[in-house]
Amino acid sequence: MLEVHIFIFYIFVFLINTKNLGSLAVYFILFVLSLSVLLFASDKFIESAEKIGLSMGISPFIIGVTIVAFGTSLPELATSLASVFSGSSEVVVGNVVGSNITNILLVLGVTGIISKEFKMDFDIMDVDMPLLLISALLLYFVLSDQVLTFPEVILFIIALVVFLANSVSGSISDEDDRPSSSVKDYIFVLLGIVFVFLGARYTIHYLELISTELGIDPELIALTVVALGTSLPEVIVSVAAARKGKHAIAVGNVLGSNIFNTYAVMGIPALFGTLKIPDGIISFGLPFMLVVTFIFALVTMSRRVSRWEACMLLVLYGFYIIQLIDK
Repeated sequence: MLEVHIFIFYIFVFLINTKNLGSLAVYFILFVLSLSVLLFASDKFIESAEKIGLSMGISPFIIGVTIVAFGTSLPELATSLASVFSGSSEVVVGNVVGSNITNILLVLGVTGIISKEFKMDFDIMDVDMPLLLISALLLYFVLSDQVLTFPEVILFIIALVVFLANSVSGSISDEDDRPSSSVKDYIFVLLGIVFVFLGARYTIHYLELISTELGIDPELIALTVVALGTSLPEVIVSVAAARKGKHAIAVGNVLGSNIFNTYAVMGIPALFGTLKIPDGIISFGLPFMLVVTFIFALVTMSRRVSRWEACMLLVLYGFYIIQLIDK
């Protein structure tokens, strides 16, 4: 019941006309509330979508790579679409690159430290990891000329469909092993999508107001604040999964989220407007993302993530944030 009251409060806040308030503190509070709605709606979506996936007989790793990963990436997609519609399309690229870096360094780092023993009883190096590396390389070369063309967007969409088809094929289990789902789960999925987009719209709105008041480049905020905020679902889900020994969902979540970010979060918003590719993304963000993706492959090659490797990932994340601030 408390969650319903919180939802009503957030919706009421959204209906307030804040044009004449002019207070940075108010903008920041409303930004946090909008982001909270975004994350809360994503959490409900993930919970219900995962239950539906299990009822369909989809394996835990595939649930992590597809349903959970795409669900946790909904904030990135929603904020990117909202930024295009509001004329701040430079946020899209910063959001994708920043989220991909955050997913690997922060999500996997925190998960590896919290888990007593992070081992994987499955091999991701045969198909899934090569697909992730290909997506990172493709994003790097496509954006290197700072132009995302329509044929390249279509290529991203096709690659996403191929990835989904490859993941789901052959992963269905026997009907006897499947838990049941209810109508309520489907309703929460639909409501989750609606509130994710509402939360994203106002998150971007107040982000623009804050950046204008402080004179901060929206690209920097997208690479840090937005990327961190929209990656919180990945952090929460991966940590929770790892603590329960479900390392397949934790790793699949990171891997699938990054592929979804590259193909869907970059491709779909580009269908609605031309994306601005900032110089800073090309000179630092994109190359760093590529290096981090290869580090992800090296760390998981042994099918385990040790504590020192997790610490190394967090140190690299700290280095990344410092570099952005110093720019």
